Amino acid sequence: MKKILFIVGMLGIGVSALAQEDTTDVFFRHLKLNEAVVTGVTGESKLGETPSPMSVLDVTALRGRASSNIIDALASEPGVSQVTTGAGISKPVIRGLGYNRVVVISDGLRQEGQQWGDEHGVEIDANDVHSVEIIKGPASLMYGSDALAGVIIFHADPNPAPDSFSAGFSSEYQSNSGLAAYSLYHGGNLNGVVWNLRFSDRYAHAYRNAADGLVPGSQFRERAVTGMTGLNRKWGFSRLTLGYYHLTPGMIEGYEDGSLEGPTGYGMELPFQQVHHHKALSDNTFLVGEGRVKMLLGFQQNRRQEYEEELDEAELDFKLNTVNYDLKYISGETDGWKVSTGINGMWQESDNLGEEVLIPAYRMLDAGLFVTASCALEKLHFSGGIRGDLRRLHSLALPGRFEDFSRGFQGLTGSAGVVWSPLPALNLRANVARGFRAPNLSELASNGVHEGTVRYERGNSDLKPEFSLQGDLGADFTSEHLSLTAAVFCNRIDNYIYAARTGEVEDGYQVYRYEADGAFLYGTELSADCHPVHRLHLGADWSYVRGTSDGRDLPLMPAPRLAAEVKWEITHDGKVLNNSYIAFRADHRFAQEHFLPGTETATEAYTLLGASAATDLMVRGRRAATLSIIADNLTDAVYFDHLSRLKYVGVHNPGRNVTFKLEIPIL
Repeated sequence: MKKILFIVGMLGIGVSALAQEDTTDVFFRHLKLNEAVVTGVTGESKLGETPSPMSVLDVTALRGRASSNIIDALASEPGVSQVTTGAGISKPVIRGLGYNRVVVISDGLRQEGQQWGDEHGVEIDANDVHSVEIIKGPASLMYGSDALAGVIIFHADPNPAPDSFSAGFSSEYQSNSGLAAYSLYHGGNLNGVVWNLRFSDRYAHAYRNAADGLVPGSQFRERAVTGMTGLNRKWGFSRLTLGYYHLTPGMIEGYEDGSLEGPTGYGMELPFQQVHHHKALSDNTFLVGEGRVKMLLGFQQNRRQEYEEELDEAELDFKLNTVNYDLKYISGETDGWKVSTGINGMWQESDNLGEEVLIPAYRMLDAGLFVTASCALEKLHFSGGIRGDLRRLHSLALPGRFEDFSRGFQGLTGSAGVVWSPLPALNLRANVARGFRAPNLSELASNGVHEGTVRYERGNSDLKPEFSLQGDLGADFTSEHLSLTAAVFCNRIDNYIYAARTGEVEDGYQVYRYEADGAFLYGTELSADCHPVHRLHLGADWSYVRGTSDGRDLPLMPAPRLAAEVKWEITHDGKVLNNSYIAFRADHRFAQEHFLPGTETATEAYTLLGASAATDLMVRGRRAATLSIIADNLTDAVYFDHLSRLKYVGVHNPGRNVTFKLEIPIL
């Protein structure tokens, strides 16, 4: 069966559950996105009226990108990057901040998967994502602790139109790692009863590059199933979603002589990990007068196991249970004003079931109360709010290893911003926001060898919460032939938590202890899209961030990036081939010479060239299929990305890769 699916993936043959849609040109999609309703940091609003810096990716943009996981698909956005461990594991970084400083939302539920770990990715099926919102900057107002750097919000496929059905199958093949993927989908909407069901599977052998050849241990297998059923009525809607995600990544082991050993095929051999993520979500909205009440209740269980010496016994075994709750009231608009108020938070229980232990078992209760308001005038849009958070954490004792202790954290946060539109084509934005993050258990109480960072880590139970104050200025201009966006930001963080080397050695590893100090980050983001003649697009974007703390550079700061693309839209009205285009792009990463000595090293500059092409295949005036071909790193360049964890075991990033996608809507 696996061989059959592999051959199907190689041919790129498949169908998808995407509803029929026109792939419009970049300019028209940009106009529509400005009118898109986004969650934002003050409740639902139009993107063009939101002072907080945000990006939105629709299904068309996601379709045109090659990626091995959902975070990988976002990493080319201005201000967004990723910490990677091979092709299967990516952690989002927004404006130089990641880990527990970025909140991920999926289907309205805050994703909790022990994101403190370097080798812990995001447990979300990329096939189940229809659009993405990226909030850049403190968003604690709506999402509480950990949204210090920003929020990534994933939206699933929309429900079919009333009294309609959709079904399909999709597949993908990537040449570098032999990645083969497929996804089955079915959904419907009958008399207000809605449902959908999706099953996805993807697997890859070891990736390769021109310097290392095949990289043993970089293969992975991913499976996911999600189902939703609900009811739409005049009083609102109620939906129940159940999901299961399973990732089996290999583990890359480097040696002092620079050699690599381990499996390179699709099968798994020791060492490897098993990640299981279950979720259940009840999402309800009730219309109350001119407003509405939204009520969400969710449960997640994340089980993360690491097998090093025996197949039937995990050395590391974390089990995390999380209950999320969110209750809010959103008023109707009165004289341009709209108000939202509510409470949200979570309860967590984490246990250690393996022989090796890095952090103690713990219990945590978290709650936040918020009020937001927005006002729309003729050329001005104001929005802001205030929030109070309480978090209570209890760490359980383990004789000889961890002490029993309890900590309480509280924070007062808020934001205020304005959008001024002096011209219909011009928006000027200003926003200031205060963020809050309580230290996690790894920072407070870790005591042991962390294989992910190859060091001995000691927590600091006296750490205080991080508080940030960020200011943003931005502008966007959209005319018939030119679209421009610009943003500049500065971010001051009090009690910035980092791991500092002590000079001690424990169990043969350098000892790092978590400390805190003030930090300052600043940067810019620019993008442009010009089409001087019909259907020709010239695009470019720039990202830069710099972070310092007490005269030292902060770790994990992405290198400055400049990207450019030339795109020719061949046709939008063909009877056989429609919405066809071909594009060429260049992505240059400048040398990163600002790094934390003793923890990082400098990274050389590199340039990646790519090309892509896509077309709709039409039958009797309807889109019967969409074929996409995406080529990355055409010159097979050998390089290290500054945020790749494999850089420090001498393993380079993937080489040349060609991706084939074919999508065919059935219903």
